[in-house]
Amino acid sequence: MNVLKSNLRISIDTLLRGGASQRQIERFTGVDRKTIRRYARLANSPGVATGSQGVLGQIPPPRPPAPGKAPASFTASACEPHRAWIEAQVDLGRNAVALYQDLVEAHGFAHHYNSVKRFVAKLKARAPERFDVLEFLPGEEAQVDYGQGAPTLCRPGQYKRPYLFVMTLKYSGKSFRKVVWKTDQETWARLHEEAFRAFGGAPQYVVLDNLKEGVIRPDLYAPELNPVYAAMLAHYGVVADACRVGDPNRKGTVENAIQHTQATALKGRKFDSIDEQNAWLAHWEARWAAPRIHGRKKRQVLEMYREEQPHLRPLPVEGFRFFKQAVRTVDDAGLIQVEGSYYAALPAALHSEVSVRLFDREIEILDAEGGVLRRHAKSARKGAFVIAGADRIFNPSRETMRLLAKVEKIGPRTGALAREIFARLGRPGQRAIYGLANLTRTYARADIEAVCARLLEARVVSYAAVRRALERHAATAPATAPALTQSSPGIRSLTEYQSFWETHAQTHPQEDSDGNVDH
Repeated sequence: MNVLKSNLRISIDTLLRGGASQRQIERFTGVDRKTIRRYARLANSPGVATGSQGVLGQIPPPRPPAPGKAPASFTASACEPHRAWIEAQVDLGRNAVALYQDLVEAHGFAHHYNSVKRFVAKLKARAPERFDVLEFLPGEEAQVDYGQGAPTLCRPGQYKRPYLFVMTLKYSGKSFRKVVWKTDQETWARLHEEAFRAFGGAPQYVVLDNLKEGVIRPDLYAPELNPVYAAMLAHYGVVADACRVGDPNRKGTVENAIQHTQATALKGRKFDSIDEQNAWLAHWEARWAAPRIHGRKKRQVLEMYREEQPHLRPLPVEGFRFFKQAVRTVDDAGLIQVEGSYYAALPAALHSEVSVRLFDREIEILDAEGGVLRRHAKSARKGAFVIAGADRIFNPSRETMRLLAKVEKIGPRTGALAREIFARLGRPGQRAIYGLANLTRTYARADIEAVCARLLEARVVSYAAVRRALERHAATAPATAPALTQSSPGIRSLTEYQSFWETHAQTHPQEDSDGNVDH
């Protein structure tokens, strides 16, 4: 009898005890059936099978321990007395290091950290993570995500995988699928709208992960959504529910739908165009995916979808107007620049930031709270100024401000007339303001102020009218100058001046050119 190696002999004994035939054992082990037959007879005979004559020096394998008895070398873990406390702490998510430190300080643990490490590892191995089964009412929730589509011809001889968008209704499992070449904020929102139209209604909530097309700034409590996406959802009355970062299990339904699509509908296929792949996905959904029996709910997906469809929100008559949003700064003229054209942004403050929504044929200017400040028709050419007359503000130069301040010194009515001239004529009106300021060289300020007051009452705003009125006033004034007088209440007498200088000379002596003091 051939002597087999111990591993082959043990394999044959195990297969024989399991009821395998000699032909099956020959196929599995490669040992001839005659040898297998001899080992089978020895296995049925009393004693240990050691060959026909026994094998010199061969030691029989040890017998397994009796059920319910531990091996003689088994020793209990040093953590066993603290099992209940350790299990409770592991359920709280604490790690082995923290448990070891607490055991040493609070429970007088005198063994090594590795004992705690091994004990905790065994506990975690026996207690896998639990997941709840999320159930929702009809029409309550839909889940969305991106995956990868099948290879598609993008240019001659080159294939590329497009983005696979899937939206799945949570209650029925009905899905909308479409592949696109490019993904951005507007594409993400448009795919949602197409899915709502395909379902014939919108759910109450849409669950998504924190991809940038939907969520600009992830946050556990208040995630910031893409403005186009948020406005589109508000148009259809849908609320976005972003998953926590690193928690994809919250949208496991759409994850399974993507895997099902990739493994069943697209696996091993290639398409010559993206339209061909979308047509195949629509056919596969109608022919195979919708009529299938749902694996967990044990019902047909199409039947559950018919129950769910009346509970979806009705769609508005008009579709959503898509836009692009940007931030602009109001310049000194009260304008913002959008795509090379300029638009009035008043009443927004100068140098403040405003949000701009660019539609196909118009733009909207929003304040910080999202309120609409202005709407303008979109300019057809670059460099155009879309600004009404009431929106024009003039930014005067420093010279203009200096002239107005100079005229203001003549009198308030003259200053008011100068400001009115500048408001009507703008920069060319500076010449007239120069003329008003120079009238003081010829005419008295009181006369200029009186003339300007009369012209303002008559609503005559003109430098030439002021000058003509002053000329007429000067022509009608008396031709002879008044006689000079030597005495008046404002004029001191000559004797007072004479006595002042005499007193000054006596109290302040002066030296002559020779250095002599003159008293």
